[in-house]
Amino acid sequence: MSGQGYYSNYLQTMRMLTEAQAVISYRMMGAAGLWPVARTEMWRMALEKGPAFAAASQEAWMATIAGKSPDRVAEAWLRPIAQHTSSNNKRLSRRR
Repeated sequence: MSGQGYYSNYLQTMRMLTEAQAVISYRMMGAAGLWPVARTEMWRMALEKGPAFAAASQEAWMATIAGKSPDRVAEAWLRPIAQHTSSNNKRLSRRR
């Protein structure tokens, strides 16, 4: 375990949380008609959660089974969720 690993996880978590808040804002503005989003965005919002968290859990378990340190397990869990959040933010922030 290294302090740098925990700090890196902290920064990645803060970035993911910031992007998640932006995604929520874009989606809510889209639902109110203030931001252009696809008609299927609300369905996508509901259906993407399960696979993202399943992938995160699988990655974390694989890191745990491999004997990785706790900061590496946390990093493995965060990576799939952060990737989904980042791609959603990029997709939704584009004006159509």
